[in-house]
Amino acid sequence: MAGMGMTLAALAVRHGCELRGDPDVTVDHVATLAAAGPGALAFLANPQYRPQLAATRASAVVLDAQSADACPAACLVSSNPYLAYAHMAADLHPLPPPRPGVAGSASVAGSARLGTGVQVDAGAVIGEGAVIGERAIIGPNAVVGAGCVLGEDTRIMAGVVLGDRVRIGRRCLIHPNAVIGADGFGNARGPGGAWTKVPQVGGVMIGDDVEIGALTSVDRGAIGDTVIGNGVRLDNQIQVGHNVTIGEHTAIAAQVGISGSTQIGARCIIAGKVGFAGHLTVADDVVISGGASVTRSIGKPGVYGGAIPADEARQWRKNAVRFGQLDQLVRRLHALEAALGRRGAK
Repeated sequence: MAGMGMTLAALAVRHGCELRGDPDVTVDHVATLAAAGPGALAFLANPQYRPQLAATRASAVVLDAQSADACPAACLVSSNPYLAYAHMAADLHPLPPPRPGVAGSASVAGSARLGTGVQVDAGAVIGEGAVIGERAIIGPNAVVGAGCVLGEDTRIMAGVVLGDRVRIGRRCLIHPNAVIGADGFGNARGPGGAWTKVPQVGGVMIGDDVEIGALTSVDRGAIGDTVIGNGVRLDNQIQVGHNVTIGEHTAIAAQVGISGSTQIGARCIIAGKVGFAGHLTVADDVVISGGASVTRSIGKPGVYGGAIPADEARQWRKNAVRFGQLDQLVRRLHALEAALGRRGAK
């Protein structure tokens, strides 16, 4: 879908790119190299797609200097083409502005405070004492619990549920059906194995410029707060347990599970399906590969992993048997080493 048109000259100046081509060419939407046509802006950041460059019909391509000579269209040359493309795509496809007003079927508590230009859609519920910042959007059927505080320009999409006393900063985006501030999983075991629920009396505190994906859950703290720092990116279907702390600008992919009281540092990258045991600490600038199981703290920056890649089924079954024999093999190895040591001593 076409957005607002901009000349290549304007994009180059705005985003600090070298322009190779006609500065008056206008682009009004983004597209892939293979699907682009006239008026489209495409990009090349992954060398895997380099073969598609020669045949592209895009009006312009964002790429690096090494690829520019092979481009048949106008070029916007950047040392970080993906980042430059992200900024340009936002220019061409801006988010729709809020439509100020409260839908007739919405329910807004009398003690709630709504800033100037707030949009509250059909079926939304805003609880007692909630404070909604200017130009915020509360989507259809979303629930904002009592005492919640939302910053300016934050967008709460359809079906999102914010529990009581959740605090969200400015310019955040919470995607549909995310749940922020549900009770954490706190239970004490008593006689006979019966469970007693531990009251979850903390909250959730989310910084500025945070994006949280669809169906992701962030539990409230048991006593203190669960904290998500500025600029964090959470993908869809992530579980963040109670009293977890996530440092600024960390990005976490889908289906990650973070057990309670884990502390993840700043600028980390967590790939999909990683699992964290509770009460761990992860340093700043850590990368964890997909499917890893993190069972102890990580004290220094680096790349960590632990998943076993998929294999042909017959080979996998053989290896699975051998995995179960590792302890026995280690014991035999130690015995052999000890026997050889005794022989050497003689």
